[in-house]
Amino acid sequence: MTDRGLTIEIYSDVVCPWCYIGKRRLERALDQLTDAAQARITWRPYQLNPTMPKDGMDRTTYLEAKFGSLDAFRQMEEHVLAAGATERIPFAFEKVVRTPNTFMAHRLVWYAEQEGRQDAVVESLFRGYFTEGVDIGSVPVLSQLAGRAGLDAAAVESFLHSEEGATEVKAEEAAGHRLGIRGVPYFVLNGSISISGAQPPDIFVSAIQRAKEIVRER
Repeated sequence: MTDRGLTIEIYSDVVCPWCYIGKRRLERALDQLTDAAQARITWRPYQLNPTMPKDGMDRTTYLEAKFGSLDAFRQMEEHVLAAGATERIPFAFEKVVRTPNTFMAHRLVWYAEQEGRQDAVVESLFRGYFTEGVDIGSVPVLSQLAGRAGLDAAAVESFLHSEEGATEVKAEEAAGHRLGIRGVPYFVLNGSISISGAQPPDIFVSAIQRAKEIVRER
């Protein structure tokens, strides 16, 4: 089996810190597998807060509603910060003032796939939100982050002001729900092996090797 035979679909939301951590851990696993360097990675949409108002909401209000109190969030935050430090992700939650509706960001990720810049755009979105605290529910911000990832910012802004990609994103998210996905990140390897959560790199390595074996056995 050649490198090009490895496909990885990642169901994720751009406001999920564990999805950012999972991205790093998968990358570390792929670095350990010389024959997986050309893996075809596709990012799929999963909205953690599908009923979020279109303009988002105040971050503190959201956290209190979701976790019951800021103290409960702080306990979770410490765990995420520690995991992020291990993966060299400088989470800066204190910079985030709004929790966005992520549907438009998912449309951008879909658009980036058509342009061959999907992984770079996902990285830019994660970095912008988690380390800079920018509002990724904003068209100008999304366009700027896309520009950093190598896309034409003006073309992205025009796209985001349209309805293009909305039907496709909804269909992809629905496909994830049919798979039984209830949380992200969620990884599907060669359509046969699934991994839920930001698992350690060695778990990814084992799963990738098994996914390849399944293809060879067919």
